Amino acid sequence: MNDLGLPLREGDTGPAIRDLHRRLAAAGFSPGTDSDRFDLDTVNAVRAFQASRRIVEDGSVGRHTWNALIEADNRLGDRMLYLRSPMTRGDDVTDLQQRLGSLGFDAGYVDGIFGPDTEHAVRSFQANQGVTPDGVVGPDTIAALARLAGKRSGDKTIAEVKEAEMLRHNVAGVGDRRIVLGETGGLPTLVDALARRLRLDGAEILTLHHPDLSKHARTANDWAGTVYMGLALADDEYSIAYFQTEGFVSAGGQGLARHASRRVAEVLQTDHPPVGMRLPILRETRMPAIWCRVGHPTNVVEKGPSLAAALHSALLTWCSEPLDPTD
Repeated sequence: MNDLGLPLREGDTGPAIRDLHRRLAAAGFSPGTDSDRFDLDTVNAVRAFQASRRIVEDGSVGRHTWNALIEADNRLGDRMLYLRSPMTRGDDVTDLQQRLGSLGFDAGYVDGIFGPDTEHAVRSFQANQGVTPDGVVGPDTIAALARLAGKRSGDKTIAEVKEAEMLRHNVAGVGDRRIVLGETGGLPTLVDALARRLRLDGAEILTLHHPDLSKHARTANDWAGTVYMGLALADDEYSIAYFQTEGFVSAGGQGLARHASRRVAEVLQTDHPPVGMRLPILRETRMPAIWCRVGHPTNVVEKGPSLAAALHSALLTWCSEPLDPTD
């Protein structure tokens, strides 16, 4: 909860709902009303917005959806962008990263977060275009980007190409990996069982048992993990998610999600499709990552040992086949 009373749900009323309607309309998902009631039209507009941002489509407004709405407020050129703490987030940063990446400047993941990789790419672009290379995206840099609008160095951003090449040419066994396993509650036994299997293979393992997924991401990044697998219980909408946003997909995460999807479905006898999403845990980790919604607690506990074996098999296979053959 916060001052807005998050999460906001159908039936809620008040000034926060009017503000929500304004933000939805500004993002292009008008609920068709400026009232202060969260009605069915609001639910539908929220779901459409969530789908566009590749976050959980539950029709309610929790912290992640609200943050996405705030980020949607800014267009490239609306404000100065530069490296600061906390790092700037927004749709304008996403647009900047996509443009730089398509021109051959490595801004890292297209995650909408202005971090060190993005600053380095901005400086390189500025130097290339004869703009003062100060890392600040102001009017001169915006104008230089506008002059090159529509030009691309290839079909994929440089970050996508680099990740795929790194995975393709550095295929290694699981014993050469630093693997991060995380869960937010209810699955410590499963995570620990999987960790034991991987340690026997020689892998370095970090296990995270904490409800804050941003803490998972920070810890995994600081530990220099090479892959992250997160697990969560779910009553429905089972899936294996990897990072994807408009103009960018993590090839490593996608490959691992496909392997895990097949193995988990075999054990739990329920489809767990691989889906590209922009969940914070996938967006903030600096490594191939997946987030697995693995099923109802009763079923998961009953089949825990088999599920640990399935996830172990998926990771082993991914280490030798990190990319889909069509990629």
